[in-house]
Order: sequence, then C-alpha cells, then structure tokens
Amino acid sequence: MKIVVAYSGGLDTSVLLTWLKETYSAEIVAFCADVGQEEELDGLEAKALRTGASKCFIDDLREEFASDFIFPMIQAGAIYEGQYFLGTSIARPLIAKRMVEIARSEKADAVAHGATGKGNDQVRFELTAAALAPELDVIAPWRQERFRAQFPGRAEMIKYAEENKIPVQASAKKPYSMDRNLLHISFESGILEDPWFDASAPEAQDMYVLSVSPEQAPDHAEYVELVFEKGICVAVGTEKIEPLLHELGLHNSVTFTADGHARLSPLGVMRVLNKLGGRHGIGRVDMVENRFVGMKSRGVYETPGGAILHFGHRQMESITMDREVMHLRDSLIPKYAGLVYNGFWFAPERLALQTLVTESQKNVSGTVRVKLYKGNVIAAGRKSPLSLYNPDIATMEADPTKAYNQSDATGFIALNALRLKVASRVHGT
Repeated sequence: MKIVVAYSGGLDTSVLLTWLKETYSAEIVAFCADVGQEEELDGLEAKALRTGASKCFIDDLREEFASDFIFPMIQAGAIYEGQYFLGTSIARPLIAKRMVEIARSEKADAVAHGATGKGNDQVRFELTAAALAPELDVIAPWRQERFRAQFPGRAEMIKYAEENKIPVQASAKKPYSMDRNLLHISFESGILEDPWFDASAPEAQDMYVLSVSPEQAPDHAEYVELVFEKGICVAVGTEKIEPLLHELGLHNSVTFTADGHARLSPLGVMRVLNKLGGRHGIGRVDMVENRFVGMKSRGVYETPGGAILHFGHRQMESITMDREVMHLRDSLIPKYAGLVYNGFWFAPERLALQTLVTESQKNVSGTVRVKLYKGNVIAAGRKSPLSLYNPDIATMEADPTKAYNQSDATGFIALNALRLKVASRVHGT
C-alpha cells in the first residue's frame, strides 16, 4: 500500500507519518505545500525521509494560490458571515488538489491528512479529493478510535516521537493554534476558546505576526492606489513603492505604468498589500463563527492585504458595475462564501457561480485610491474609463444632458405606491 500524507514537519504530522507507516504497513510519500506560510522549509525533505517517508514533495504553490484561488474569490466579493475573509478555507482545496495529483502520479492507493474530526478542514480536504480523484481512499487518523486512544494528548505524541526517534522539537505548546498562508493567519483554541478574552488587549499582542495593533500604527495616513483590470488588481502604487519593492525582493521583476504604479503578479500584489496593511494595523478580525460540522468556534484572524483588496475592489465596482448585475452578484455572496467555507470549491455550483462572477467583472477596470490609517481602509478616490457615474446626470443642479426629467419620477412613484395603497385600504393601517 502507498499513502500520500499532507506533511508539515511538526510534531503532529511527523507522528502521523510514522504511525501510518506502521499501522498500514505502507510506503509513505510526504507532501508539503508552500502557500505562503513563511515557515522554514530548509531540511524538511531530509526530516521526512528520516521519519520514514520514501519521498518528499515540497511544492511552491503561492502564485497559483493567488491567481487561481484568492483573486477569483475576491472578484466574487466573498466574505463568510459578514466578517471572515476565508483565508484558511480557500487554501485547503489547492493543497488537496496538489496532493491527489501527486497520489495519481505516484500510483498511490490513498491520501491522508491530520485534520481533526471536529473541524472544517477534514471536510475541505475530503470533498476536494472526492471531486478530483474519487478512486482514492482518504485516511483520517483523528477520526479513528485507535489513534485517539493512543494519543489522547500532546504528551503521548512527544513520548511516541522519542521512542521512535522521530526528529521533532517538542516545545511547550502555545496557548493557541496558528495557521498561516499568503492571505492570512488564523489563531484558534487555547486561551481563545473563552469568547470573553480580549484578543486586542496589550497582553495579547505577542500573538500577532502580520500586523501591528491599530494603537501602535503610524500617526499619519498612507495613500495606496490599486489598478484593476476586469476585477483583478494588476498594479499597486504608493509614494514610496520602490523602497518597499526592494524590501520584498520584487524590484527586479517589476515594470511600471505611465502613472508610476508597480505592475505585479497576483503573488506580488498580495505580498505588497500584506506589508502595507500590516504596518497600519489593517485586517484584524475577531469573531465567533459557525463551523460546517455544527459547532460554533472563536477565531482571530489577520488579513491585512486581503482586507485592502476586498475594500478596493468594491470601490472599483461601485462606479463600473451595472446596478442589477451588482445586486444579483451580491445576493449570491453568502452562497458563494458558504461553498468556499464548507469545502465545495470544486463543486459544479461553485464553478457555475464563478462563471457569472467572471462575466460581472468584464468592465471592472480602473484605479482606486485608499487611505490606510490605524486599522481603517478609507476610500479616497475612484476613476475609470468605463465609469457609469455621470456627474452631469447626478448633479442637483440643472441637467445639461437632459437625460433625466425630474417630472418623470411622479409616475414612477405612483406605480410603485399602487400596491401599498391597495393593501392599506384592504387591511387598514
């Protein structure tokens, strides 16, 4: 038997790798996806091989993550339960997609993951596998009674690692769990399971990685310009864009527009906006959400670049998108966000919705200016050659275009009021 295991090199997946090899008498192929964790990957392959894997794949998926997953989701305006930018949710289908591709190329019998039986990730991994490779078995050790009996806690895992000479650094567990990718960092469990705990308090600030607190952000605002083409951000401009590009190592791969905006790949856009948003305390979210499996859970998130992009995209749509198209798309945001959150990225209904979203974005092109200040993203200007906003028509002064006759509103109101008058006469007031 051959199993492809989602592997990070930490205690849990290292123990999982060895346990699967022993329990199933299987050949193990380890797979680690780089989706922007910024964690040290040096030596991971050697570590996996020492732990018992026959091979270890370490794939840089950051550009694909940004272009094929994050950006289409931003086009849809997707946000879950009014707050969550879906950072963890949108990464899982990409990781699972690559995992089943490796499983097929390696002629494996199964894939395995370390997601627990209480969370959403197990659903996301397995629905992706079902959609893309239904012939593969999926092994979820945390849903097996024998695995939970053997490892009721972290201490048992550390002991198992020592007995099996598994090379892991078992330090004291942080008072929360953390998951990082290009779009965000999530914090859950531990001290955060108390919904009354204030995650914005000074004593909690050591938890954050991508952003300063709004209180510690600069006392001056910073202006950022975002250039969109068909709903996709393709360039970013700031007063000091060149030093930032040098800091991020992007200066050699960037061209500039006539307006001085840095034209970037989707990955480059996310890296630049994460840096800009982080230093102004943008994108922190603390919420209690409804998991797909039925329970409520408290999560704290940092999504600095995603928050700027989401806001800027909406501003661009406001002057370029037809009213009824916008309202139709907006009515579908909860459905689209729910599909992403629940793991249905590769389901036919999400693909159908994406087709509508793509069509809705064909005129969403132009430039948005936003102001970043102490945790806030503030609209500071919008312009587009495809703008539907006509100041001559919208003006409260005389309409030089004669496109709108105010007298026409009388009949418009009368027709819309007719059913209300009839109902009032029948039912009373």
